[in-house]
Amino acid sequence: APIKAACEDMSCKTGFPEDVHSAVVSRSVHGGQPLLNVGFRSCDGNKKIHFGSSEPEDFRVGEDGVVYAERSFQLSAEPTEFVVSAQDKETQQEWQMRVKLTPEPAFTGASEKDQRKIEEIIFPWQQYKHSSPLKRQKRDWVIPPINLPENSKGPFPQELVRIRSDRDKSLSLRYSVTGPGADQPPTGIFIINPISGQLSVTKPLDREQIASFHLRAHAVDVNGNQVENPIDIVINVIDMNDNRPEFLHQVWNGTVPEGSKPGTYVMTVTAIDADDPNAQNGMLRYRILSQAPSSPSPNMFTINNETGDIITVAAGLDREKVQQYTLIIQATDMEGNPTYGLSNTATAVIAVTDVNDNPPEFTAMTFYGEVPENRMDVIVANLTVTDKDQPHTPAWNAMYRLTGGDPAGHFTILTDPSSNDGLVTVVKSIDFETNRMFVLTVAAENQVPLAKGIQHPPQSTATVSITVIDVNESPYFVPNPKLVRQEEGLMAGSMLTTFTAQDPDRYMQQTSLRYSKLSDPANWLKIDPVNGQITTTAVLDRESIYVQNNMYNATFLASDNGIPPMSGTGTLQIYLLDINDNAPQVHPKEATTCETLQPNAINITAVDPDIDPNAGPFAFELPDTPASIKRNWTIVRISGDHAQLSLRIRFLEAGIYDVPIVITDSGNPHASSTSLLKVKVCQCDLNGDCTDVDRIVGAGLGTGAIIAILLCIIILLILVLMFVVWMKRRDKERQAKQLLIDPEDDVRDNILKYDEEGGGEEDQDYDLSQLQQPDTVEPDAIKPVGIRRLDERPIHAEPQYPVRSAAPHPGDIGDFINEGLKAADNDPTAPPYDSLLVFDYEGSGSTAGSLSSLNSSSSGGEQDYDYLNDWGPRFKKLADMYGGGDD
Repeated sequence: APIKAACEDMSCKTGFPEDVHSAVVSRSVHGGQPLLNVGFRSCDGNKKIHFGSSEPEDFRVGEDGVVYAERSFQLSAEPTEFVVSAQDKETQQEWQMRVKLTPEPAFTGASEKDQRKIEEIIFPWQQYKHSSPLKRQKRDWVIPPINLPENSKGPFPQELVRIRSDRDKSLSLRYSVTGPGADQPPTGIFIINPISGQLSVTKPLDREQIASFHLRAHAVDVNGNQVENPIDIVINVIDMNDNRPEFLHQVWNGTVPEGSKPGTYVMTVTAIDADDPNAQNGMLRYRILSQAPSSPSPNMFTINNETGDIITVAAGLDREKVQQYTLIIQATDMEGNPTYGLSNTATAVIAVTDVNDNPPEFTAMTFYGEVPENRMDVIVANLTVTDKDQPHTPAWNAMYRLTGGDPAGHFTILTDPSSNDGLVTVVKSIDFETNRMFVLTVAAENQVPLAKGIQHPPQSTATVSITVIDVNESPYFVPNPKLVRQEEGLMAGSMLTTFTAQDPDRYMQQTSLRYSKLSDPANWLKIDPVNGQITTTAVLDRESIYVQNNMYNATFLASDNGIPPMSGTGTLQIYLLDINDNAPQVHPKEATTCETLQPNAINITAVDPDIDPNAGPFAFELPDTPASIKRNWTIVRISGDHAQLSLRIRFLEAGIYDVPIVITDSGNPHASSTSLLKVKVCQCDLNGDCTDVDRIVGAGLGTGAIIAILLCIIILLILVLMFVVWMKRRDKERQAKQLLIDPEDDVRDNILKYDEEGGGEEDQDYDLSQLQQPDTVEPDAIKPVGIRRLDERPIHAEPQYPVRSAAPHPGDIGDFINEGLKAADNDPTAPPYDSLLVFDYEGSGSTAGSLSSLNSSSSGGEQDYDYLNDWGPRFKKLADMYGGGDD
């Protein structure tokens, strides 16, 4: 076996099986159509081979060696040649083979004799007589293609041809076919008998899926050795008319302007047929079956039967009459043969688009409106137009313009976008006293000009009559504002000026105007309500806070008695001229200096509310009295508004000194005043800074310090008061908590005071044994009936309860009663005798014994207290205390 394998490896040769490969293909080649298989042999199956073509724009070689058409074209009558190359990607070794394509002869329906000629395909070979063994010579052999109709009904497998080699007489050969449709997808369509070489098809073919098959036939001996060069077999699938035309869209939409001339292009409809487009089966023809509506002509459109272009053939397209046409389009194959061709239909919807062939027309020749005077931005009239063009398009939208009657520009016309109406709007106020009526001329036209050839005028005109309504207008002051120049200091009651208003309503019957004051910040003025005369009520002062930049403003009101009443305001501006009515003052009011002569200068400034020429320059001097002022101080003017105060003596004791300074202004007449300057004299360091300012300042407290001290005292008092209130509230809360303690949880002995229910004291002898044990007193049976007291218990049988032993002494209760007795004896308001108080009687004796026995533990454990549990929660605590055993 190894020897045989080595021999086979030596006989295997990588490369193309032949140098020139011939193949016959159809004359019409489609893009992507497989043409042939180059049959490249690779002895090493792992080699990666890359195929290429010398004509890459026409032919492409796949990785499996199949040659495909890169584009659709027609082969010429002469053979088409190109080179196929194969390259090893690893070793870069390259092989080449020349391919010759011959177009198949035209199919004219071969006779049975011709068909019999291609029923058997023999591998070509030729031998030569030499001393050497038999040799083969390569020859070009053209194998005519096999034409097989699609959709064949069988039976299957259907025999096509027989492939044989003329060496089958001397050798036992095996035949096989390779290529798409055989051993490549789609596999199993073609099969071959390996012994007889009979090639058959196994199922019907569909040309619309694969138009042709390119197979390669092989002949080998029983050992698998190739005895013949492979031959190419082309099987063409003959098209049958088995597909109807299909429109790309079932509904086609197009537009055409109204008024279009005949021959205007509208749209193109397209249908496709899966059959061969180069044969009659795939050649389509179009025609119009119907048109709806049929006005104004049933044949408004025509269609190019080959291209599907729809054009107009008649005039009269009018959108206002017919807005849309619906055409039924039919496409038929077999070049439109109605007998043998297959057909299909689609719908073409053609919308007639609007053009501006109708101008806007006013619905009336004259429109009317009215507007009150002095009103703006109000609509006074609606102008309506009609337009037959498509609404809300530039051919329908109207534009309005004023052509006359409004030289001052009081009106404008806007277009309502929804209704297309013209809105006459006032943009400039109108005065009735000037204009009582307007007659406007208005033109309307579309946004786009009329189409050519339209006989209508491009615009429509109308007249608008607008009446102005007189209304009561506000009076107005003249001038406004009014400026008056007046010296300050004008005394109260002086007449200042007259400020009157005018009423613009000349055609209304109204009385005279009335005047009143609206704004007078300083309350200096009053106005006569009839004649508008303004007089002063106080002295005019230019230095007032209500005067700004020498100007004082007051506002007055003028009102009429119209319907409705109207009023207007006017401003009076009083420019106050300055007089010298204010004396200058020193600034600042306080200063600090050293107690020695140097350095001790204090700079001061004179301040005067007046203005030039009644202000600076100022004169500064010290008064003659007291004499100590000039003895201790000296003053020197350093400028018109500033002076310098300094010590005259070498040393002045530290302290606070009041230094009067006389300042005189430059007015005519002059005004002067004496101002006190508080000077703080202190000890200074080498730099001239005070070192004992705190001591000097402590000599007198300022207003700020006093206020701060008072605030601290008030805050302290508030804190003390809040603490006292908090302590009282805490005591009340503590007492409230004691009262809220559950009586069952309180085990202390308490004497509770209840309301008295008996008479006053009747006996001074108080028998405490009554409270100890009722059974220990004298029996009731030994007393005479006639002398029984009313407050004693009745005589009758009573239920017997367990009796508790009597306590040896009254205990705390006795002491409490004795103390109460003494208090009653000393009370002058109490009755003059004592008696035993009788309360609600509940039996012959108390099963609990004497109250004083509650503090005793001598006999508590000898009795049964469990019955106290039945008396309610208030007695449960007693039962737990005395009947609960040791616990």
